[in-house]
Amino acid sequence: MEKLKIYFQESYHELMYKVTWPTWEELQSSTVLVLVALGIFSLVIFVMDFIFGANPENTLFEGMLGLIYRMFA
Repeated sequence: MEKLKIYFQESYHELMYKVTWPTWEELQSSTVLVLVALGIFSLVIFVMDFIFGANPENTLFEGMLGLIYRMFA
């Protein structure tokens, strides 16, 4: 039980005195960067899904592959 107590004490000491926490401005800029990257990746995945067609039976969202299926079917 003593080892567990020491572990928590050392963890607390490390979090309070050794970890460098970001400032509010750094945190905001990192968050904006992550959100922009998320938007770009989501858009790329949507475009790839739209081009190659997720569901050829759905005429609203068939993509290029769905058009090819329809032309040769």
